[in-house]
Amino acid sequence: MNYRQTLEFLYGQLPMYQRQGVSAFKKDLKNIKALLAYLENPHTKLSCVHIAGTNGKGTVSHLVAGSIQANGYRVGVYTSPHYMDFRERVKINGKLISSKYIVQFVEHILPAIEQIQPSFFEMTVAMAFQYFKDQEVDYAVIETGLGGRLDSTNVISPMLSLITNIGFDHMDMLGDTLEQIAFEKAGIIKRGVPVLIGEKQSKTTEVFKEVARDKDSTIYFAEDLVTIKDNHVKRLGQLDSTSFKIDIDGPFIQKNLRTAIAAIHLLEIEGIPIEWSKVWGFLPKIGKKTYFLGRWQWISNHPPILADSAHNCEGMEPVLTRIKGLGYSKIHFILGFSANKDLESMLTLFPENGVYYFVKAKVPRGMDKELLKEKAKEFGLLGKSYFSVRKALAAAKSKIKEDELIFVGGSIFTIAEVL
Repeated sequence: MNYRQTLEFLYGQLPMYQRQGVSAFKKDLKNIKALLAYLENPHTKLSCVHIAGTNGKGTVSHLVAGSIQANGYRVGVYTSPHYMDFRERVKINGKLISSKYIVQFVEHILPAIEQIQPSFFEMTVAMAFQYFKDQEVDYAVIETGLGGRLDSTNVISPMLSLITNIGFDHMDMLGDTLEQIAFEKAGIIKRGVPVLIGEKQSKTTEVFKEVARDKDSTIYFAEDLVTIKDNHVKRLGQLDSTSFKIDIDGPFIQKNLRTAIAAIHLLEIEGIPIEWSKVWGFLPKIGKKTYFLGRWQWISNHPPILADSAHNCEGMEPVLTRIKGLGYSKIHFILGFSANKDLESMLTLFPENGVYYFVKAKVPRGMDKELLKEKAKEFGLLGKSYFSVRKALAAAKSKIKEDELIFVGGSIFTIAEVL
C-alpha cells in the first residue's frame, strides 16, 4: 500500500471514535497491551510526561514539549485528533512523522491488526510509541484521548502526570458529575509518580488528593508553584519575576502557560537539566516551532477571520467573552458541532445579534446542519445552513463589512476545513 491507501485502510477498517462515537471506545487496555507486546513494548523505553484534562491539554502538551525542546532535547509529542493531516498526531521537535514510516509501520503490524483488531486510536498510540523509540527521543509528551483511566495511552510509567482541569465533556463515557469525570482523569496518576493539577476546583480537588494518597503520589497545584501576571512569571523560590513574550494567544494562554511552567519546574526537580533563559527565549516562537494549530488562530487579517477549537461550555464561554472584548461591530459565526455535545448549554452562550452560518463538518459524528439551525433558532440565533464549511466561509466573506469579524468554531473538525 502507498500512503493514501494506508490511511484509507486505517480509516475504513479500524473502529474510529470520529466515525462511530462511543462504540469505538474500548472499556479496557487489553488491546493496546497486546499490540505493544507484539512490538516488544516500545513505551517502556521512553521517558514521558502524561497529560490529561478536559480543556487545554493540547496547548499544555505543546508548551511543555517546547520548553524541553528549547533546552536542546529531542522531544516527541503525541496528540489527537488531527486537524488537516494524520501526521500531526506524532511529532518530534515540531516535525511531523514521515508518511513512509506510517506505511512501513502498518505493514509491519498487519498480522497483529488481524489478530487483535485494535481501534484506530490504539493503533496510532502504538505507532507513536514505536516511532519515538526508533527515533531515540530524549523525552515524550503524551496527551490522552478520552478520560485517562481507560485511555490507550495509560500504559506508560511517566516522570510526571499532569491534569489540566475538569469540565463537562464526553459525559456518555466519563460520567455526568465533575467528581466522576475527575476520577476517570485521575486514572493517569501512577504509584510514586508526582502529579500536577492545573486548576484547583472545589468539586475535584479532593478527588485528586484522595487518588494521590492511595498511589503514594506527591500532588502539586500549578497556582502554588507559579504566578503569572501581565506577562511576568514568578516561580516558587524565585525572588524576581521574569517578563516574557509568546506567539500563542487566547483567553486561556496564561492559565495554560502557568501549568506548563509548573510542569517544567517539577521536571527540573525530577532531574531534567533546564536553563530557564532558553525557555523564555523560545516562547516567542514556541507555537511555530512545535507545529501548534487551531487554538485562537487568526486565519486572515483582511477580512479578519478567527478560529478556535473550544467545543464545550467551559472552553467556549471565555472565548466568546474575549471575542466580545475585541470591539468588532458585528460577528459572523460559522458553527459546526459534534453530535454528542451539550448543545443547548453552549447555544445559550452565543449573542442573538450575531450572523449565523450553520454547517456539518465532514465527519460522521458531526451534527446535522439543519438540526443545528433549528436548535439555534430556539435560542434566538438566526441564520442559514450551508452544504460545507468552505461555502459558509465564502458566504460570510461576501457579506462582511468594515469593522466586522468572522469566527469559525464549534469543533476541531469544523476548523480543520478552513486552516
